[in-house]
Amino acid sequence: MGGFVVGVGIVLLLSSTSASAGGDWWQKGAGMLNALQGKSTSTDLPADDLSAAFKEALRVGSDNVVRRLGAADGFNGDPAVHIPLPPQLAPVKGALARVGMSGMVDDLELRLNRAAEAATPKAKALFVNSISEMTFDDVKSIYGGEDDAATRYFQGKMSPSLKQEMSPVVAESLSRVGAVQAFDRVMGKYKSLPFVPDVKANLTDYVVQKGMDGIFLYLAKEEAAIREDPARQTTDLLKRVFGAK
Repeated sequence: MGGFVVGVGIVLLLSSTSASAGGDWWQKGAGMLNALQGKSTSTDLPADDLSAAFKEALRVGSDNVVRRLGAADGFNGDPAVHIPLPPQLAPVKGALARVGMSGMVDDLELRLNRAAEAATPKAKALFVNSISEMTFDDVKSIYGGEDDAATRYFQGKMSPSLKQEMSPVVAESLSRVGAVQAFDRVMGKYKSLPFVPDVKANLTDYVVQKGMDGIFLYLAKEEAAIREDPARQTTDLLKRVFGAK
């Protein structure tokens, strides 16, 4: 979320079927996997180096995702993670559009995205904590897992605490960016219309869930990209451990 390039893919890319580099990277990856499984070969790197590189890659990946989505228009300007109005408000949107007031609804939607952008940096410390707590067995499991193994690891490890950390920030941000006030204006105008059904929506819970969805979506995208592209190595440690051909 640093999107979060999910750097564990740097290791996993070693199993890529790329014609140009596949052979060398596959052989090196096999040697690394042997080391992770407690076997020894003459080309294996120390297990501590491998574990440290995994964690460094994950740190770089999570920093990237948080920086991307926590910036202005990180959510609002990106169709992949843009937060629409809660589905419960569809009748409100339709009713106000019919009386020429769709701009009020569009303004509310913008403010929901701004709140998610403001809350996303809270994820950074949680990623750091999750990475520091990662065991060697976790590293082995991620290395040998599916293409989104690191993303699923973080989802399982972080989701409850991420929701807890983001909720008060989203609630405060909704007020600070004017979303609460915009929602009250929208609902006031909607309820003044005749024969409209009653609707309710919890904006805080909705924005938190959508924000988390966006974070993990980009974590998975970055993980997949790094699996395929050795050139995404970005630090001295990663280049030292995974850069030699």
